[in-house]
Amino acid sequence: MSDRLPLLLAALGKRLPSERITTLQQQLRQADDPADEGFHRWATAQQAAGLAFQLTEMRIAWQQEAPGLPGSALALSLGAVAASRKDTEGEATELVVSGPTSPALPVRLTSSVAVDVIRSAQEALVIASFAAFGIHEIVAELRAAAARGVHIDLLLEESTSAARAFGSLGSRVRVWHPTDPSARRSLHAKVVAADRHTALLGSANLTGRALRDNIEVGVILHGSGAVGRLVDHLRWLTHPEAGLLRAR
Repeated sequence: MSDRLPLLLAALGKRLPSERITTLQQQLRQADDPADEGFHRWATAQQAAGLAFQLTEMRIAWQQEAPGLPGSALALSLGAVAASRKDTEGEATELVVSGPTSPALPVRLTSSVAVDVIRSAQEALVIASFAAFGIHEIVAELRAAAARGVHIDLLLEESTSAARAFGSLGSRVRVWHPTDPSARRSLHAKVVAADRHTALLGSANLTGRALRDNIEVGVILHGSGAVGRLVDHLRWLTHPEAGLLRAR
């Protein structure tokens, strides 16, 4: 066996998030050999950018280099790649994008990740954005979070009238603006932090275009260490003694 099939499996293991790896493993376990029509149909139907091509290349290499191996063997190898990635990365971060996707990044879109992070909150949400509009789904998720008892702080730039997007939430949220609008700084951070366990941060404002259409990139942080420090910093900005943000 040459190195091409292992390299292709490794590339898939690096590209796909854990839930997509599990799905691929399930499909491979149902394939007796590389000529399996069910796996071929599933692979060619994948719509994520470049994924169908990667799967086709893997199937060709499988046919050429190890036609006697059942799909379950490839599924096992893929699991080993995923476990190795988990050990080295600790799953502390994930990359997310808005707009076009490529084979280089896991297919997680900013809009769906923002919703997931909000839904994961049990006690508190701290959200910061320079601009906000056209985000009805986000507002609905915040309303649902408030209904389950989550305390919500919105740190928003005042000059962009970002608070208007959340007007329907009323007293369910607490809005913070820079204390001195004339200061030579703006509130330009973009963060969605749930409790002290998960945070989404990146280039995307909370606008419909930024979450879906613009070319944006971001990172999801997991774990109480970095996320906790980030939340502590954002909350410090709201303290009266800091003199940086005021409640609206």
